[in-house]
Amino acid sequence: MQALIFIISIIIVASVIRAAVRKKIPLAQPGFEIEKQILGQHVFFYRQLTPEEKARFEESLQKFLQAVQITGVKTTVEDMDRVFIAAAAIIPIFAFKNWQYRNIHEVLLYPDSFDNDYRTTGNGRQTLGMVGNGPMQNVMILSQQDLRNGFLNNHDKSNTAIHEFVHLVDKADGDTDGLPAALLAHQYALPWLTRMHWEIQQIKSGKSDINPYGAGNQAEFLAVAAEYFFKQPHLMQHKHPELFSMLQQIFTPVAATPKMTRPA
Repeated sequence: MQALIFIISIIIVASVIRAAVRKKIPLAQPGFEIEKQILGQHVFFYRQLTPEEKARFEESLQKFLQAVQITGVKTTVEDMDRVFIAAAAIIPIFAFKNWQYRNIHEVLLYPDSFDNDYRTTGNGRQTLGMVGNGPMQNVMILSQQDLRNGFLNNHDKSNTAIHEFVHLVDKADGDTDGLPAALLAHQYALPWLTRMHWEIQQIKSGKSDINPYGAGNQAEFLAVAAEYFFKQPHLMQHKHPELFSMLQQIFTPVAATPKMTRPA
């Protein structure tokens, strides 16, 4: 009798799956309503998408969370942290439907800042996010507090998690040099470099509202500018129209119609 009940149960489950496939209705993902709620409340980029784009964003988020391990170090990883990390990964490459991160398999989440040797105690704890190197080259480390501030504080231009994932995008062509060849068409490389150097000089001379950290080198400028672009797009478009257009060409080339002119 038990065997008969078991066989009937299998038949019923198989019928449900076949029906879902025929109607092209995706099977429900248990618990994902929490993730969607967090996205809707706290991720500005997601809120601006069409319903179809939101569905694609959600699918990408789930795939990222299945592929990349998120580990808390002296802290507990909560749903909010998982969603924010995955959203930060998806935002820079959302316009590229076939993009896959091949240079990360784990994110370590520290409660607060840390030093260059990954220590959370002692002096020198000024780092809020970094992509590891050597044995840690496929690992990202983030401050939990700063991760959350990047999405919960809507009044600044900073998002450390997006910053670090832009470094990974930049690194995808083999060089972390501020020239993301994996995304930027070759004909736009020279205008981008020219604009980038001009903007860096503006920062150094105190004539820019872009984070001074971006004046350190080309890679940091790209990451800092991307934070601004995704966090406060309307403000950047108003204050830095040429830079905004070029970042559109890098991160959203389908929607962009930039004027790729050299800075005056």
